Amino acid sequence: MRPLFAALIHYPVLDRNGRIVTSAITSLDLHDIARSARTYGLRAVYIVHPVAEQREFALRVLDHWRLDYGRLYDSRRREALDLVETVADFDAALAAAEAIAGARPQTICTSANTSGGIGYTQLRERLESADCPPVMLMFGTGFGLAPAVRKCADLELEAVRGPGEYNHLSVRAAAGIILDRLRGR
Repeated sequence: MRPLFAALIHYPVLDRNGRIVTSAITSLDLHDIARSARTYGLRAVYIVHPVAEQREFALRVLDHWRLDYGRLYDSRRREALDLVETVADFDAALAAAEAIAGARPQTICTSANTSGGIGYTQLRERLESADCPPVMLMFGTGFGLAPAVRKCADLELEAVRGPGEYNHLSVRAAAGIILDRLRGR
């Protein structure tokens, strides 16, 4: 499988009224997305936030589990959180992933509002192909990625959908489902 990365983007994202905002980092997202990433073989997860104080908060949470008491308490949590890196913007995430993979990742945005996009089977087949570039999945917090971010992505992934019309998953639940569809057995 080709190298797979994820970016959890906190700006620019939408609020419930469609305004562009900066959302807050949550420790639940850090833990749960890292654990999914480790389970499904991602190379790194980038927490993208422009506010230094928010990145410092994330580092305190991460350091607790990687360096402090948490390291001794639950080594599996540390193993997952070792995949997480905080960065100020998406370009920094792309540069870090490129340094690991040796090539610029193809960017694929996710959204609950996608009406089309590349399907899971098609993307999974690409990831299993030897000629596929590395891939960076872009996950938006709040009420999703701002339109300008979605337009800059190389591809858009089809939305996760249930049997009904309700579609309001947490980003960590959506990430887990998407990663399972792309890498699960």
